[in-house]
Amino acid sequence: MKILILGAGAWGTALAVSASSRHEVTLWMRGEGQAQLLRASRENARYLPGVALPASMALRGGPDEGPGRLAAAADLVIIATAMAGLRPTLQALTACRAPVAWLCKGFEAPATATHGLLGHEVRAEVAPHLLAGVLSGPSFALEVARGQPTALVAASDHASVRDALVTAFHGNSVRVYSNDDVVGVEVGGAVKNVLAIATGLCDGLNLGLNARAALITRGLAEMTRLGVALGARPETFMGLTGLGDLVLTATGDLSRNRKVGVLLAHGKTLVQAVESLGHVAEGVHCARTVTQRAQALGVDMPISRAVVALLDGRLQPAEAVAHLMGRDPVAEAS
Repeated sequence: MKILILGAGAWGTALAVSASSRHEVTLWMRGEGQAQLLRASRENARYLPGVALPASMALRGGPDEGPGRLAAAADLVIIATAMAGLRPTLQALTACRAPVAWLCKGFEAPATATHGLLGHEVRAEVAPHLLAGVLSGPSFALEVARGQPTALVAASDHASVRDALVTAFHGNSVRVYSNDDVVGVEVGGAVKNVLAIATGLCDGLNLGLNARAALITRGLAEMTRLGVALGARPETFMGLTGLGDLVLTATGDLSRNRKVGVLLAHGKTLVQAVESLGHVAEGVHCARTVTQRAQALGVDMPISRAVVALLDGRLQPAEAVAHLMGRDPVAEAS
């Protein structure tokens, strides 16, 4: 199988490494200079230091070898950009005949006063005829690149896309499940990043394991309410892309979004916290859109709202906790 992966960040590189033992993989990056560096060192030192790039993996870059041209020879195209790069990449693939899937988790920042969009909503706007879907789940890139056991979900309305993703990535160390609830899978992937900032805040303030468990559980309730209001099935949020990804991102030391919360609790500014990561923390970018979508649908998401107030500087870390704990009592199911 010929797999084209567009984007040489940590996750795109990790999937390329994982699949290279079984398939013909090309990893594309925007700059030819970056491609030359990776070809010379056989390592993505910025995003996955210490992980060797297989000799069989082709490394391409630059405008002369753009996504549209390379996609013409691929059996499967994976978009491994940040959420901000999804729209222009899909626009470059409008003529692609192969299945396309994206890895990014979040909401696109709104270009106007209207709310931002999930990945499948962006695709519907710019490339409605693509056979497309999303590959998601609880997965730190470094562990996938090292061949440590991981379970993912291939979600699409099209069985051919789900089958292609399973064929591409299901193997000895990666197990891929199929799901046709694209909305649920994408909502879980987006909202868990926002909730991980809250749990990072909790851990940074040393509030204890009771508080962390409460935040994860009530955060899962928020995620489910929003997803169902957008048309998702509630059972999706009890699976890998809901509960599974939330637990990983909210508790794992490799989580960038959790790290933002920890750093804010330690007195860093948002700018300082984000700059120290060296990678994108999607929860910072999509928190406001999450709450906007929820408000428009009449969905109550108090934890997410508190995260937005924290990121905006309207609440200090201790105040955000006091705000959540001071809410009026409600039934657990509400």
